[in-house]
Amino acid sequence: MSWHKPFLVFFAFALFSCNTAPDRDDKTIFRYNESAGISSLDPAFSRNQANIWGVNQLFNGLVQFDDNLNILPSIAKDWSIDSLGKRFTFNLRDDVLFHEDSAFQSSEERLVKAEDVVFSFERLRSKELVSPGAWVLSSVDSIISLNDSTLIITLNESFPAFINLLAMQYCGIVSKKVVEHYDSDFIKHPIGTGPFYFKLWVANEKLVFRKNPDYFEKDEDGFSLPYLEAVSITFVPDKQTAFLSFLKGDVDILSGIDPSYKDELLTSVGELNPKYNSQFNLFKQDYLNTEYLAFMVDTANVAFADQAWRDKKVRQAINYGFNRAAMMKYLRNNIGRPANNGFVPSAFQAFKNTDYGYSYQPEKAKSLLIEAGYAGGKGLGAIKLSTNASYVDLCEFIQSELTKVGIKLEVEVVPPSTLRQSMATSKVGFFRASWIADYPDPENYLSLFYSANKSPEGPNYTHFENANYDGLYMQSKMETNVDLRNQLYLKMDSIIMDEGVIVPLYYDQVLRFYPKSISGLEGNALNLLNLKTVRKN
Repeated sequence: MSWHKPFLVFFAFALFSCNTAPDRDDKTIFRYNESAGISSLDPAFSRNQANIWGVNQLFNGLVQFDDNLNILPSIAKDWSIDSLGKRFTFNLRDDVLFHEDSAFQSSEERLVKAEDVVFSFERLRSKELVSPGAWVLSSVDSIISLNDSTLIITLNESFPAFINLLAMQYCGIVSKKVVEHYDSDFIKHPIGTGPFYFKLWVANEKLVFRKNPDYFEKDEDGFSLPYLEAVSITFVPDKQTAFLSFLKGDVDILSGIDPSYKDELLTSVGELNPKYNSQFNLFKQDYLNTEYLAFMVDTANVAFADQAWRDKKVRQAINYGFNRAAMMKYLRNNIGRPANNGFVPSAFQAFKNTDYGYSYQPEKAKSLLIEAGYAGGKGLGAIKLSTNASYVDLCEFIQSELTKVGIKLEVEVVPPSTLRQSMATSKVGFFRASWIADYPDPENYLSLFYSANKSPEGPNYTHFENANYDGLYMQSKMETNVDLRNQLYLKMDSIIMDEGVIVPLYYDQVLRFYPKSISGLEGNALNLLNLKTVRKN
């Protein structure tokens, strides 16, 4: 970015000093550090959390998620879906303005119209842009604006969960006029409709957003959002340094927990260290991420034909043979929930108390080995488990636990890139993996085991194939009733568990630490940073 430091100094002086009380910065500016850096503020390139957090302050989509992952209106005031789940009709608000910019000649030109939505989505899926989010619209057949305030999106096939995809930051609405005006320089002029507008960016140093005075959303009492005057983002890559900045009060949020300061902030059971109780709040939220081990179960893959885990009973024995609750307590400070249920995380309400899954039952594990012909582990041989260095402690814990029931694990540590490549090309038989939801619908998890999605073309790294499962999956894509669709999802999840295709380890959680002076900073299971309702007291 071609910004200059003198302008940054002038802006900082004007923002913090001119005609304000001495403590204005403490009360109206939210500050956070982004150690990973932000590569783009173009919604079409919001592929990682760092970019997503920034984009979310500047842009709105047709719809949005609340803290419980319910779909709410945003630029679209309402919508309807036909009985086949293929045709989505959106009615837009008539009071949404793009941020002020020299590309506009009048306030009328700043009004968001249906043609801007059509332009945004066609741009997102265009081959010329090469957006990593183009897949979001892969099921779309046509996008048509009937008039300035009515939009119709038609899909190639029924996909009721499609509305969830439209709440992703990839689908932030951009101005056709602005993008055409700046062309390739749009990245320097990220004009959206969000609660904050772009002010300046000093590469690798600082990014500043200011309050959008024309923002259309209000709180439940009728007051305009946002409450904050500005957002200031720094880019300190060292997490220990960023942690010290948080303790000093130079940063208003610490998201996640790094091993370097885990034991300083948390007790052994995952609660806030009592010495910080008077300074900070700890917010703990279920996260749409399942950590698991998986088996390559493709019977056509001769490379693993002689592996004992090809037997379903051996896979089940591994699932019963280790204590997930103890693993979480001693290795993760109880950050996350033991995955004693299915693959779909308990962050989804329908999956909180399932009647399937695996608890710690070592005697049952031994019994299953006897049924498989490996009493006491005799004749079983060593089973190789491939992982990367970040999860060696978990895998070695499982290794130790399984030894007690007669199963010998050999833990192989490989670089993350090598492991991913081996998974995609079916060259590894038993491996550690994780799945973070792209969008909050169980379908996003269960698609991993649909036979048509086998790797390397799709994410089905286990190559699991089951006609009953595939039939339920296709049925779920036609079901527009959410409760009935969840019933199909639960049946699919139970099949995966019964077959022992995977070994769920834990359902992850998000931790947020912030000063007592901050309110409204809760989040959702996507770990989205929403600052429009944040106050600093």
